[in-house]
Amino acid sequence: MNMNSFDVLLQLVHEDLEYQTTHFRKPISPTERLLITLRFLASGHTYTALHYEFRMGISTVQKIVMTTCEVLWKRLQPRHMCFPTVQKWIEIADNYWMKHNFPNCLGAIDGKHIRLVCPPCSGSKFFNYKKYFSIVLMAVVDADYRFTYIDIGNYGSNNDASIFQKSKLGMKLADGKIDLPPPSPWPGKNNPQPYTFVADEGFGLSIHVMRPYSQKTKNEHKDAFNYHLTRARRVVECTFGIMTNKFRVLHTAMQLHPQNAVKVVKAACILHNFIRDMEGGIVNESVQTEQPLQTVCGRVPRSCSSALNFRDEFAKYFAVDAPVAWQDDVINK
Repeated sequence: MNMNSFDVLLQLVHEDLEYQTTHFRKPISPTERLLITLRFLASGHTYTALHYEFRMGISTVQKIVMTTCEVLWKRLQPRHMCFPTVQKWIEIADNYWMKHNFPNCLGAIDGKHIRLVCPPCSGSKFFNYKKYFSIVLMAVVDADYRFTYIDIGNYGSNNDASIFQKSKLGMKLADGKIDLPPPSPWPGKNNPQPYTFVADEGFGLSIHVMRPYSQKTKNEHKDAFNYHLTRARRVVECTFGIMTNKFRVLHTAMQLHPQNAVKVVKAACILHNFIRDMEGGIVNESVQTEQPLQTVCGRVPRSCSSALNFRDEFAKYFAVDAPVAWQDDVINK
């Protein structure tokens, strides 16, 4: 974050972080409160370490960090992570086609485990299949590596499919209550097709959520579809990587109550969007990079026939109507 971005951020949160001066003592300034919080997020240092760095009480540092994280989400979320309108969905889909060659794509969905020290009296609720304790960050990302929607706080023992189904976005998608753009033709085609999200094989297949074909059944069309979907879906993996490398608190096992960990993760996500909106960002990506499909843990919902047919249409389109020049070389490796 450069100085100009910091000044803008301070101006946005200054009112909420300013406390009244009394005869007893002067309050900690909004600038210092914001600095402490950004230091905590960027370094992953404990409250004890920050207590020595800023010469404040440990409980004071803890209260400052939690309060400031809440203020950051409150002030920045309406500006930098508001739910997309129909026009914004169309812009996101256009960017996915231009940058990742996937038509009518509204975003990439994935979950990330946020490591925690075992919460007291929690049993195995937070213990995930990777053999550590965590809460899950479920996110939807646009083509510019920005979060458009997040759901944070589910038990680490839950799988991605069930978490997404129970999220507000998942339930609204299932009930048809999201104001999505009307179907439009894919480039070079005439038949209107619905808009969809892309996800890995841990999610259930539906009209609005595309997942890859199983690796057990392969042919030219399916391989082409899996390659294009992986190119679009890797955006969310890259976004998680960009955020965690900037906010190192996500690299460590946070010694926080799960409710406080949720506040920290929400602050990191909204600051990620804020910095990208203010400063932009260059991501060095290779068009021939393909990430392997991940192993699925847990039960995945069965797909309906209409969703299977829609995926087959996508596969035919990528293999016959809209292949990229390097596609065969990468698939045949």
